Amino acid sequence: MIKRDIEKKIISKIGKGKAIIVYGARQVGKTTLIKDIFGNKNGVLWLNGDDDVVRATFENINTETFRPIIGPNKTIIIDEAQRIKDIGLKLKIIQDNFGDQIQLVATGSSSFDLANKINEPMTGRKWNFWLAPLSFWEMEEQNGLIAEKMNLENRLLYGSYPDVVTNPSDARDRIKELARDSLYRDVLNLGEIIKTDKLEKILQALSFQIGSQASMNEIAGLVGLDSKTVDKYISLLEKSFVIFRLTSYSSNLRNELKSSQKFYFYDTGIRNAVIDNFQPLALRQDIGPIFENYIIAEMKKRNSHKGYFWRTTKQQEIDYIAEKTGELSAIEIKWNEKRPAKIPKTFSSKYHPNQEIIINRTNYADMLLKITSQFD
Repeated sequence: MIKRDIEKKIISKIGKGKAIIVYGARQVGKTTLIKDIFGNKNGVLWLNGDDDVVRATFENINTETFRPIIGPNKTIIIDEAQRIKDIGLKLKIIQDNFGDQIQLVATGSSSFDLANKINEPMTGRKWNFWLAPLSFWEMEEQNGLIAEKMNLENRLLYGSYPDVVTNPSDARDRIKELARDSLYRDVLNLGEIIKTDKLEKILQALSFQIGSQASMNEIAGLVGLDSKTVDKYISLLEKSFVIFRLTSYSSNLRNELKSSQKFYFYDTGIRNAVIDNFQPLALRQDIGPIFENYIIAEMKKRNSHKGYFWRTTKQQEIDYIAEKTGELSAIEIKWNEKRPAKIPKTFSSKYHPNQEIIINRTNYADMLLKITSQFD
């Protein structure tokens, strides 16, 4: 089994008096991770929110009704917790009354249903852990650097979901099925989405705009919806971990773009499934944006810094700005190592970044490994 980076962090919080919450998209390996940590140890009770009996049990839960459920167990794991109504309040009841006796663990596939709805009732009572699709660092640790570099085309085309990575012979079919599962089981259930064809068109529009500034009004015109509805749909796609946005970095330079945004997919395989294009890299016209999406998504998986892009009205731009504890790293991403690339002097003279990095297909692995040591 591929070891996940956050496993040691989760283990370090066991028995520290707070609930452990693990959230992320469907099929990223949440259940597998928790099973690897707790296994089949004695004193572990597993409850699955997909089970009708479990949901019914939680319907009118209180201290006395839950006490016999816990029994002699020292760890209570609630998988797919977002399926349980008012899960935040119910986790609070368990943690407040039994937190000194048990370790409470909950997993969920949607931040909209799990992480957001438990924030207020569980304030100060939980440790949050976000699990992404497999990262370059995890795969490099598993396969070795050379082998993982040889897999770059597969990662760009089919992404890094565990089921796809461990079954390369039918990666295309698996990522297409997973894309449908993520979109229609999570996003459509999150709320008030009626026109599924419009959702698909929004995703397709975003797929063709990765690496470019996105306009809600432009997307609204393409799909035939008003901009507020488009914004709502996109927000739900973010909350279900299909896409994420970068905002522009700026201070007070007059020609900086201050309210622009770009959207990227957490997984390039999902992006390619949305437009049903799995052509080899040598035949693609969009390899530059795909590679940019891949690198920025890998940076996002580190979850240890703030990320932005930078651009001016004079078309000067930087693909990615990483900020941590006041220090800046300016990163330009080019698929073709022969294309000239540099960090604009306007940015360097104004912000004095701690490092300026050019990433391309020949050095990306070394650069990602270098960045790891600096951002963690």
